[in-house]
Amino acid sequence: MEALIDCQLQRRMLNMKQLRDILGYLLGLVIFVGLMPTLMWLASGRPTFWSGVAAKDVVAWGLMLCGLLLSIWTIVYMKLRGKGNPMDAFGHEVAPRTQHLMTDGPYRLNRNPMLTGTLIYLIGFALWLCTWQAVAVWLLFFAIMFIQVLSEERRLHHDFGKEYDAYRCHTRRF
Repeated sequence: MEALIDCQLQRRMLNMKQLRDILGYLLGLVIFVGLMPTLMWLASGRPTFWSGVAAKDVVAWGLMLCGLLLSIWTIVYMKLRGKGNPMDAFGHEVAPRTQHLMTDGPYRLNRNPMLTGTLIYLIGFALWLCTWQAVAVWLLFFAIMFIQVLSEERRLHHDFGKEYDAYRCHTRRF
């Protein structure tokens, strides 16, 4: 009977962990892919989405696609290889923290490929809108995320010590 209760408890804990993982990734999707572009669009005065300048729109969509693909690659890679996610929201765990320091895959490009992908996606969106207000929202987002990155770097140093310091010495932040 006790073994059955232990098994049920473990199953519930696993289900809760999976739910937390899903909610963490959904939160990231809502904030970075939905909310930020919406704020850029609203700040820009809600312009129409097709400017009539095909070349600009093609470049903008290309940047958005490349940024999303880099972010998705990083998320999948981190989940499979790092067994977690590097993101904390200013010291609060949003998704499970990584168990292993990742220095290969997308992390050989820079130390923050997920955020780099998001920044590229939002640059593409700002180009698509082509307003100074969209650029201002992007700059504000970048400033907030830069502070977040500094916080994450302290946590990664705490979690991985000299291994992270060595990685940081020969890999760019962005």
